[in-house]
Amino acid sequence: MNGLYRPRHGRIIGGVCAGLAQRFGMAPWTVRLLALLSCLLPGPQFVIYLVLWVMLPSEDRYMARAH
Repeated sequence: MNGLYRPRHGRIIGGVCAGLAQRFGMAPWTVRLLALLSCLLPGPQFVIYLVLWVMLPSEDRYMARAH
């Protein structure tokens, strides 16, 4: 499973960081820390998180579409 989706397990808020971590082979806490630190910088990080939350399919929908 190399796709980008929000996993069913390991979510904290929306599962975006967990999905990115799983896709790129990183630990979820690392991605969460990077996301949190990036919020200290000016930019649309929070908006990007919300867009990804809406756009990324959940694991169930991703698996149903993959088969």
